[in-house]
Amino acid sequence: MPWPETYARHVLVEVDSTNAEAARRMDGLAGPAWICALSQTAARGRRGRAWNSPAGNFAATLVMRPTEPPETVALRSFVAALALYDALSDLTGTEAGLALKWPNDVLLNGGKVAGILLEGLPHGGLAVGIGVNLIAAPDRAMLEARAVAPVSVLSETGVRIQPEKMLDALAQAWAIREEAFVTYGFAAIREAWLARAARIGDTITARTSREETIGVFETVDATGQLVLNTPSGRVHIAAADVFF
Repeated sequence: MPWPETYARHVLVEVDSTNAEAARRMDGLAGPAWICALSQTAARGRRGRAWNSPAGNFAATLVMRPTEPPETVALRSFVAALALYDALSDLTGTEAGLALKWPNDVLLNGGKVAGILLEGLPHGGLAVGIGVNLIAAPDRAMLEARAVAPVSVLSETGVRIQPEKMLDALAQAWAIREEAFVTYGFAAIREAWLARAARIGDTITARTSREETIGVFETVDATGQLVLNTPSGRVHIAAADVFF
């Protein structure tokens, strides 16, 4: 699989976190770069939560300097989700069981197989952190109540994928989706994401630090916000944890 020409590739044996390594390396990078670690000792998920990342699973961060306004830059979580979907379907040979969960997870047979973490870096940098359970899923006891159960690619498909092969597939898929995003804007990305979305039409719960909103998952709007149809009307939610 060809590596996209404009992206650097760094594979490390071990780091604390690929997002932290991206922040350390950003000033010395001439362009966008993928940083992949075969092992992480202090991986992080959303809201600073610990992310279990045993050897054999996939951990990588794309570091770049986007030029758009922050609200547009944030939409790259959808670009990343689509790229993950594309890469996993290519490597396993099927799209069966794959779905995208707002705001930043990939599901396989209903379980969480991958997560995405976007973090702003100094001087306009962006870190797109991605973790994929290739061979092992975290212990469910480590999860918060009602969280989607984790699964691995190996357990669900029987396909064993090496991290570096995942990196190559993901980088190529990202380059294609990123070019579409930059060229045509969010509309096409949104349409593709919605075509792969989990639980559209179902009643779900969106929880923030202050409140819970329960409603029918109607769509994602033109700014990437979750749209729920609730008894009190349509609600647009910019950021939340979603529970089925």
